[in-house]
Amino acid sequence: MAKQYDVLFRLLLLGDSGVGKTCLLCRFTDSEFHPAHISTIGVDFKMKTIEVDGIKVRIQIWDTAGQERYQTITKQYYRRAQGIFLVYDISSERSYQHIVKWASDVDEYAPDGVQKILIGNKADEEHKRQVAKEQGLQLAREYGMDFYETSACSNLNIKESFTRLTELVLQAHRKELEGLRTATAPPELAQLEEDEQQTPGGNDNPKNCWC
Repeated sequence: MAKQYDVLFRLLLLGDSGVGKTCLLCRFTDSEFHPAHISTIGVDFKMKTIEVDGIKVRIQIWDTAGQERYQTITKQYYRRAQGIFLVYDISSERSYQHIVKWASDVDEYAPDGVQKILIGNKADEEHKRQVAKEQGLQLAREYGMDFYETSACSNLNIKESFTRLTELVLQAHRKELEGLRTATAPPELAQLEEDEQQTPGGNDNPKNCWC
């Protein structure tokens, strides 16, 4: 069977519990919003294929639990990510302050050159805002990241932020892409079928991918 994508890579959603990481994921992959979604246990993932600059990109998006008791598990996935969203809740000053810790973990455990975007989620809850947009922009500048305020509820900047991180990962792997454009067959970047069958708590050995 012919491949339905040209390249495959992994994105990771990081941030405190309750900032809306699962809601962002479900809105992007399934166009659904579940306000009463149960907290993620450990790690889960969803898949979506999008086209960027004529390249069909299969994205494996890992949704991590924000609770401290799961962080030993979730840190195992940092090194396999090509792109990372650092997510806080605009109605929670605490979650914003914790971005420094999450960014430090990324620096320690993620591969060099991993692409990052800062997300201020729940932008629809303006009446509860504790973090000004300017604070998010300033933090993003300090870390050299793009910044988006998003809302899974109203679908604000969901497609835009995921597409932007995809673009950044593709740009970071320009040499591999040039080979892809000239190759008669797509390179073996990953065994998607194996990944789809793998449970979140399963074998963590790296596969052939941009890792």
